[in-house]
This record gives sequence, structure tokens and C-alpha cells, in this order.
Amino acid sequence: MIELKNINKTFKVARRNAGFREAAKSFFHKEYEYVKALDNITFTIPEGEMVGYIGPNGAGKSCTIKIMSGILNPDSGTCVINGRTPWKDRINHVKEIGVVFGQRSQLWWDVPVVDSFELLKDIYKIDEKQYKQSFDELVSLLSLESIIKTPTRQLSLGQRMRCEVAASLLHNPKILFLDEPTIGLDAVSKIAVREFIKYINKDRKTTVILTTHDMQDIEALTKRIILTVYDAAGFRYAVFTAKLYSMAIRC
Repeated sequence: MIELKNINKTFKVARRNAGFREAAKSFFHKEYEYVKALDNITFTIPEGEMVGYIGPNGAGKSCTIKIMSGILNPDSGTCVINGRTPWKDRINHVKEIGVVFGQRSQLWWDVPVVDSFELLKDIYKIDEKQYKQSFDELVSLLSLESIIKTPTRQLSLGQRMRCEVAASLLHNPKILFLDEPTIGLDAVSKIAVREFIKYINKDRKTTVILTTHDMQDIEALTKRIILTVYDAAGFRYAVFTAKLYSMAIRC
């Protein structure tokens, strides 16, 4: 069970104009702007559900994922996942979650993928029997046999993303956060990732939170969406949850 209530997060961002004079000036006097990333975000996701979390760029989707995964602390509000507050009990929390950031990698760049998997096994302290079972299943389902011994830097984007998904599931997490997992992928790779996500949700009862701008991903995978909305002035004022019956209305 995932429960967020009145989560707020504001960032202090330095601003300056272009040019050497402005750069030198900023050493002595910096100007800051406060950016409200999250404004009273509230929603609930029951165990085993697959939900789409959508909204415009800068709506705070990735920020929400980072708070739920324990990477960031909110300014205020509560977040309880499986009875834990992520940023207060992070070691035990991360044992039960998997995270895939489409623009970030958890694989070591210069070593074969299988070595990265072995390192993750040690990091998560995965039992040898469980690791072997998960490894064989993930390699087979995601068709990684031909690339598992290849260094990450030599993989195509689609191949790397399949490996990223596998890496996030080696420890058999209860919850999977997917932040734009199909970004930049070709049609074949997208279909492969989608089918695998469906499989783990159905077979393992893994709760999946999918953040993406690809509405085909949302339509193919989820039955409910969480949508952040803005008023005319550009300020976020609500989060809507809705059943996804048809994509006749595009976001």
C-alpha cells in the first residue's frame, strides 16, 4: 500500500543572466528563485495495482518518485509505503522497491552487464538460490542471452533499458517505480518492455507506478491514471485520479 498525503517540496534555484560579467557578479551576490515542485500531492495506490502518473514537464512526477523511493525528503506531508516512511527507514525500504529512471543508469558503464548484476546481488544481499532463479527468469523473459556479457557502454539504448529493468527486479521487489522507461526506444523494444511489465504485475503481483509522456504506454499498461493539473497562472492546484476507459481524450 502506498499512501501520500499533502506532500510539498520546494527547491531553491540560483539564477543569473548570460555573460562573464554576470558570472563574476554571481560569485559575490547570488540571486535565488524558489520553485514549488510539489504542492499538496495526495493519492493512494493499493497493493498489486499498475497506475500511470502523468502530467506536463516540470509537474513534479520524477520528484514524487524520488520521495517515494527515499532519495528526497519532502518539506511537509506524509508518505507511508508498506508501513514505512521511505526517508526514515531507507535501508529496509529499498529492499522492497525497484526503480528505473529512463535517463539514469544503475549499470556500471565499462563492465559487462552480468558483472553489474553480480554487484547488485551483493548490494541487496540476495540469497544465491534466489539470485540464480531471478537471473535465469529475467534473462529469458527479456531476451538478454546475447548481450549479458557485453559492457554497458556498447549496448544500444533499447538493449540497455531491458538490462536496466532486469537489474531493478533482481531482488524481487514488491513495488516497481518506472520513470519514462521507454524513452527513446524503438517500437519492438517498447513492446518487449510493455509485455514484461504486464507479466511481472500479473505473475508476481508487483505494484507498478509508471511515469511517462508516451500515452500508448499508459493505454497499454494501466487502468487508472494520476494526473497533475495546473490553473491559468501555471500553479499546480490538484491531483486527479481517474479510471482509464479510453484514450479518446488525450492529455
